[in-house]
Amino acid sequence: MRLPVTLSFALLLAAVPAWASLGDSEASVQADSARMRGQVTRAAMQGYTVHQIDTPEGMQVREYVSPSGLVFGVAWQGPFMPNLPQLLGTNFAQFQQAAPTSPARRRRALAVRTGALVVESGGHMRGFHGRAYLSNILPAGISTAVVR
Repeated sequence: MRLPVTLSFALLLAAVPAWASLGDSEASVQADSARMRGQVTRAAMQGYTVHQIDTPEGMQVREYVSPSGLVFGVAWQGPFMPNLPQLLGTNFAQFQQAAPTSPARRRRALAVRTGALVVESGGHMRGFHGRAYLSNILPAGISTAVVR
């Protein structure tokens, strides 16, 4: 019995291990940087820390870490879409189930809200951007607007 190509691809993506990702610890940011072959800069903000990863290909990924040490948000911009299974980690399956699948819908901005997970993405060839966050682990007093 042969699996359809799309199902095979979905199974492959689900099997990808998560490195630093939404909901993981701050220590995992270095693993993400190594996987992306990027340089990390760290900025302490009031109530959270931002780790920015700049890759040689021009991708910029920001990971937002709470004082408790958990990645509560990620944002990206660059010439291509990032590896969403890597960035969303264990939340990718939930995102995949809730995301629209029609080809016409995939060409527009995407907004998925399911439970605590929020993923927003858009752009065009050579100009993609997006963000994802877990509303249930946002630090107290921090707005979702900081994840950008």
